[in-house]
Amino acid sequence: MSTSRKTIEVGGIPVEVVRKPIKNLHLSVHPPEGRVRVSAPSRIDDEAVRLAVVSKLAWIRRHQKTFAEQPRQSKREMVSGESHYFRGRRYLLRVEEHKGPNRVGHNGNSELTMHVRPGTSREKREQILNDWYRRYMKAILPDLIARWEPILDVRVGDWGVKKMKTRWGSCNIQNRRVWLNLELAKKPPACLEYVLVHEMVHLLERHHNDRFKIFMDRFMPQWRLYRDDLNRTPLAHEAWAY
Repeated sequence: MSTSRKTIEVGGIPVEVVRKPIKNLHLSVHPPEGRVRVSAPSRIDDEAVRLAVVSKLAWIRRHQKTFAEQPRQSKREMVSGESHYFRGRRYLLRVEEHKGPNRVGHNGNSELTMHVRPGTSREKREQILNDWYRRYMKAILPDLIARWEPILDVRVGDWGVKKMKTRWGSCNIQNRRVWLNLELAKKPPACLEYVLVHEMVHLLERHHNDRFKIFMDRFMPQWRLYRDDLNRTPLAHEAWAY
């Protein structure tokens, strides 16, 4: 697939225009700064793209305002007393050095405990915590996928979890592969499930059009509430809506 990229300015807003052999124009606004991107059919000229963006300027500015007001975490130093999130709850981290294997656990609803070897670096501590988050997601996703496949009447060919800086999830329709952002381990379970369903619905409809929304309304009527909850939660430091 041949693509070309350029940036135009509309109403004082830089807009990245990506042209490729697709049928319809799609406009999106991305966190953390509200970057605007238009995917446009190769045949559409700049003026047509400009008019499409102008018609959505109010919508774009609302999203950019939401991103600007969204709380951001400062860089985590991975030391005792820091706030960390798991399944939508805020925990205080307690780091304990010992000579045994590295491990993470949570105590009720208030504390995450990380046992590490003496001298473990900040980067290694972060990796240990991320590995714990990843194990959690990999433990719960098979059952969630199995639950939703018969509801949506789709089949997920493969799935995975990885750190993603610009989106909560993605779907490779050709390979029927779903990816979910590791950050979702920190979010409320309903938000994680919403993103999963969102990506699985892309197996029925590639684009975020009216047909896509009809499917979401049919299968998960509360999806807008989950989306709004997700977009109100704190972004990670490397910050990167849905």
